[in-house]
Amino acid sequence: MSTDQRTGQGLSADTAPAVDLPVPDQEWRGVAAEDVEEQDLTAASGAKLQARSRRLLGRLVSPHRGRLTWTLLLGVLGELTYLAGPLIIAYGLDSAVPALTDGDSRPLLGATAAYLLAGVLNALFRAMFVRSAALLSQAVLLDLRADVFAHGQRLSVSFHESYTSGKVIARMTSDLDTLADLADEGLDGLVTGLLSVVTISVTLLVLDLSLGAVALLAFIPIVLVTRWFQARSRSVYRRTRSAIATLIVHFTETLNGLRAVVSFRREKRGRTIFGNLNQRNADANIESMMLLAAYIPSVRLAGNLSLVATMVLGSFQVIDGNLEVGVLVAFLLYVRRMYDPLDQMAMFYNGYQSAVAALEKISGLLEEAPAVPEPVDPERLSGAAGAVDFRDAAFSYKPGVPVLAPFDLHIPAGQTVAVVGATGAGKSTLAKLMARFYDPTQGRVLLDGHDVSRLADDDLRRAVTLVTQESFLFSGSVADNIALGRPDATRVEIEAAADEIGAGEFIRALPEGFDTDVRKRGGRLSAGQRQLVAFARAFLADPAVLILDEATASLDIPSEQAVQRALHNVLHGRTAMIIAHRLSTVQIADRVLVMKDGRIVQDGAPADLIAGDGAYADLHEAWRASLV
Repeated sequence: MSTDQRTGQGLSADTAPAVDLPVPDQEWRGVAAEDVEEQDLTAASGAKLQARSRRLLGRLVSPHRGRLTWTLLLGVLGELTYLAGPLIIAYGLDSAVPALTDGDSRPLLGATAAYLLAGVLNALFRAMFVRSAALLSQAVLLDLRADVFAHGQRLSVSFHESYTSGKVIARMTSDLDTLADLADEGLDGLVTGLLSVVTISVTLLVLDLSLGAVALLAFIPIVLVTRWFQARSRSVYRRTRSAIATLIVHFTETLNGLRAVVSFRREKRGRTIFGNLNQRNADANIESMMLLAAYIPSVRLAGNLSLVATMVLGSFQVIDGNLEVGVLVAFLLYVRRMYDPLDQMAMFYNGYQSAVAALEKISGLLEEAPAVPEPVDPERLSGAAGAVDFRDAAFSYKPGVPVLAPFDLHIPAGQTVAVVGATGAGKSTLAKLMARFYDPTQGRVLLDGHDVSRLADDDLRRAVTLVTQESFLFSGSVADNIALGRPDATRVEIEAAADEIGAGEFIRALPEGFDTDVRKRGGRLSAGQRQLVAFARAFLADPAVLILDEATASLDIPSEQAVQRALHNVLHGRTAMIIAHRLSTVQIADRVLVMKDGRIVQDGAPADLIAGDGAYADLHEAWRASLV
């Protein structure tokens, strides 16, 4: 959507700038406002975010339930063998050592062998657990990355015009990395910590009910401080995710628009903007670390106080003869083993809160519904003829701000229609409705009598191709870029398409001909050469309807003349819509539509319109004057 549309002026996408430069007082203030909305959540909206995240997590884990069960079982077995140690030591002190003083070494040897066996089994189960947990976490992350990428492609053009590419990159990188860190490092600590707390708590109460109750009293302050940490850290970590996303957005857009940044001497201002965003990110992370710095020592202090209380009370019971020394030692070992993992659990909880914020962002992206969804039960279209109809069609980017007023239009199959008009008249919006990048807010668009919103995406994209002035090329060979619409095309067909459009000569002159790598965004080719490759791509795709939206704008005069000669062959037998400011491109059209303020004000053959005294005659006269 163009800047004018966003500010409510009702102009079409014709006015969209080639590069959006970040402006601290306007565009970035808008991003910050969005972040504030995400931070200042009500309890109800926060609960909805958490429920959405849990749904996503459940959907991701569901296919791997077997692996999850096996991983948890290994964790339990590893924890049981680990917890056997203090009981064996208690037996050794209270039974094996007295037996040894009586000359019987068998209990001590048995205790030693049992302790060694428990250690070996613990190491084995731990190794198996870590391996299984790693496989589980990577399988889930693999599915999540694939889902984000696939969903990003399914989302409509309107979404990507408002949701910056930098934010999508943040979802795929920073947010997913946060989840990966939690999965790689946190799952082990969580399972170990939870199992330790549960099993040791039960064991302590069984060994001595009163002393066990004293040992477990520390959980009261731990629960209270955990609830405090949870409430404070959730909003802080949402802020850190928003801050890093905003930072990535600025970094990405600055580098994508580097030519404009250098041309307009924006480096200093860009550094200032980046510095402010970087500081915001640092402040959010510092706040999160301050919370952690308060939380972990509090948990550790509660555990140490519990250990001291247990040791003192247990010592009095030993002196009174109510408790054996071995049992007290086992008690102290268990208490230490129970509270030591709480440090790991605190670190896990810290990572978990950050991961929850990241998962909220990712789940929000995945729950974005396409504005132009593919129908559940689509109509099939084969052998399209190319007849296009707009019936009472109208369009608005924003309610109450019409871009296209309601209109009817019939384009017979095989007709070439040129659309002209001033910038912002609605020409590109008309083309986007025809290609179903948007759905009309009123009325219908038909292809061969089929409502395009009812057609399968594959059938529609095969029948309708849009070529814009951006002429985006992917990294790879020239041949691969031409074959984008027909990956199964032979090399002969690819070269024939290039020759037909007039691009074969310059392609063969490249260092490796059709195998030349065009590099990032086709940077190895000139703007005109990229446009010719895009034309060859469209010609090879052989659509029934071809839309050229300012597609010759990047061509020099010789290249444009070559393309115009080729267009006679390209457009033969197919429906075409040509949107152009250069009237030289319009001369090959059978029919001309003149648009003004979102309305079709003239419709007729070029010669008839030139002979009249309307808007097209004025445009044609101005064009002829410009040639002189």
